[in-house]
Amino acid sequence: MAVSIMVQGTASHVGKSLIATGLCRWLANSGYHVAPFKAQNMSLNSTATPDGREISWSQALQAEACRIAPSPDMNPILLKPSGPSRSQIVVQGRVAEETDARSYFMSRKERLWASVEDSYQRLAAAYDVIVIEGAGSPVEMNLKAHDIVNMRVADMADAAVLLVADIERGGVFASLVGTWTLLTPEERERVAGLVINKFRGDRTLFREGERWLEGRIGVPVWGVVPYLEDLDLEEEDSLGLGSPRYQPRRQDQQAVLQIAAVRLPYLANFMDLDPLFRDPRLAVRWVTRPEETEGVDAIILPGTKNTMADLAWLDSVGLVAAIRAASSGGAFVLGICGGYQMLGSSVHDPHHVEVEVEVEVEAETPADRVRGIGLINGSTVLTPSKRTRATEGTLAPPFPPDVVYGYEIHMGVTQIKGAYSPLLHRESRPEGFTANEGRVIGTYVHGILDNDTFTEPWLARVARARGKAWTARDPKNETGAQAGRVRRERGFERLALELDQALHLTRLEDLVRQRR
Repeated sequence: MAVSIMVQGTASHVGKSLIATGLCRWLANSGYHVAPFKAQNMSLNSTATPDGREISWSQALQAEACRIAPSPDMNPILLKPSGPSRSQIVVQGRVAEETDARSYFMSRKERLWASVEDSYQRLAAAYDVIVIEGAGSPVEMNLKAHDIVNMRVADMADAAVLLVADIERGGVFASLVGTWTLLTPEERERVAGLVINKFRGDRTLFREGERWLEGRIGVPVWGVVPYLEDLDLEEEDSLGLGSPRYQPRRQDQQAVLQIAAVRLPYLANFMDLDPLFRDPRLAVRWVTRPEETEGVDAIILPGTKNTMADLAWLDSVGLVAAIRAASSGGAFVLGICGGYQMLGSSVHDPHHVEVEVEVEVEAETPADRVRGIGLINGSTVLTPSKRTRATEGTLAPPFPPDVVYGYEIHMGVTQIKGAYSPLLHRESRPEGFTANEGRVIGTYVHGILDNDTFTEPWLARVARARGKAWTARDPKNETGAQAGRVRRERGFERLALELDQALHLTRLEDLVRQRR
């Protein structure tokens, strides 16, 4: 059976995922057959595994750091918020049910624990080391009795725990000592070390702090990890939208194209836009108000977990009218997954997949139907079954006939009325929609923008139509699908090196040897 190392944190967004990812690569580089595991993740950023299951993007990224294929066992429970206090529950890669927060915490968790144990045991039988990631804090006292992701998992896996705290937000001593105080004596026995994360400046200035923590808590500080920027690793969830990558840049004033990305209330898989945010030729900004779309060259509607509620929100804030006006004025519009569904004339939910979320509709409109933006002559019917799979196809005109790769995760079928031009030709059936020489595009393919074969000709077409000089991408400024893997490889290696320099990882090797 595998040896397990667990990364827990004093709060959400302290860097658990990043530390776990770095340990995955460091252990893989050290010759171990290693796999990630997170019993329960709440995120709207997900991806498809090779066998057509769905897991959080974070565990798929960690699998890549381990140099292995992602598996549904790496994230047996995925919660995808779909409304106020409601989430879709994905168990071992398949949709199980949708429920409210109270029902989940008070009853469902215990029923789901068997899936957690089942998935962990399969991984533990197949790998040398499992790097486990916790969630939030292990001492949320109102929820601790129903814990299935922190110390209960550590006990199941007999894992040594690293406790991570974020010094950037302040209060690092209080957060560590407070967490330690609330742990039971048995839980404290599992804590092998403390990690201080996101440190800026001279790390030697914290040595006195390390000594104080070790004296107060009695557990060694494994090290101080610097604030790491430009790792080129995608963010785990919406908390990452506050990172510098998604903020306005000084050089945006000199960018060739201005692109608006609509920040939907139930925004999902926003990492689809990462290639654009990295491109120095583009100024990309998240927008939530109509006036923010004025003068832009293109508008992107990304994925959403609740198409109907987000459509109602778009209409209520005036963005439906603004998108129509921008399109009429020559701006290009690209809708991805839920964004594609919104571009049609309506979204219909006859099976009540989403209608439990209240949406404001006209009195004569059925409660299970919401009007779309109307840039595509077609409509979407939401379905109880979810389509989850990797996909590829050949681009249709007006684009060069090149192959693109990505994945699909959606509940719904979009029917286009009359003759139309698809975006992709595939062996099974055409995919997506294009109109007016690519000025309006809809697709279910997540990761489409990672493909230079699509993104470069699309951006060139936008620039040409908008009368702007366009320079083809410098090959050194990688943005394509293969380049994305190369970029992430650099990120994994740099992260592993930074952890090697910042932490006493000989202690990690000692733990693994002692427990094997």
